[in-house]
Amino acid sequence: MFHFARRGPIEYLESEEISALGFVTHAFCTRRGGVSIGPFSSLNLGFLTGDRVDDVRRNRALVEEAFGIPDGRLVLIKQVHGDRIRVLDGNGPLPDGLPECDGLITDRPSIALGIRTADCVPLLFVDRARRVVGAAHAGWRGTALGIAATMVETFAKGFSSRREDLLAAVGPAIGPCCYQVDAPVFEAFSGLPGAGEFFRPCREKGRWMLDLVLANRLGIQESGVPSENIFSGGPCPACRQDLFFSHRASGGGKAGRQINLIMLRDGDCPKNT
Repeated sequence: MFHFARRGPIEYLESEEISALGFVTHAFCTRRGGVSIGPFSSLNLGFLTGDRVDDVRRNRALVEEAFGIPDGRLVLIKQVHGDRIRVLDGNGPLPDGLPECDGLITDRPSIALGIRTADCVPLLFVDRARRVVGAAHAGWRGTALGIAATMVETFAKGFSSRREDLLAAVGPAIGPCCYQVDAPVFEAFSGLPGAGEFFRPCREKGRWMLDLVLANRLGIQESGVPSENIFSGGPCPACRQDLFFSHRASGGGKAGRQINLIMLRDGDCPKNT
């Protein structure tokens, strides 16, 4: 189950099941609690949206302060709508710049993995036995490529994670109420198990309504994670632009990006409240 919480000015959603573990900080942040103005109001973390760079930097600092993220330890990526995963293990340096990928996994404490969204699906993972965390960005292309299952496989191969030890939280994303797609998107999903479950009829010929959250839930489940270990929640961003940025509903795509993050805590990091 998900519920809303607050740290200072920042409002966010969290999974009660992940919070109960006691060693993970995580959040699906809303757009509230930052300093940006206009269509980027207010907690915009997207540097390439047209927002003022100084405001985005200040928003990043607010996130780091609110969630107890050490300076320079919030790792963001250049999301490319694919299925590439970057693993941050060992004691080496963190990536220089923004690595081009759509997923991050680490067993290192006090490193926050950040995914930015404005309709796409944010996925957060925890291996509760081996204490490994991951975050992934799943747009329709990444979902069709099976990035959710690729994350599970990377946990298994890279950290010997057992699927029954994995917890997965599927955050707020555009819903089938608002996400209309065309034939090329429909065809990209045609080979996935359960494809008939996450497409819904549309009044327009040659178009369908796509449930991206369900598609990713099923992808995680098909990879062997028990259904009771998969959690989802939160409103559709396109329906609730007061809470979330929505690229599709903004008109012309002028929208900010909210951040979704997960971090293994050490003794110096505060717990979620």
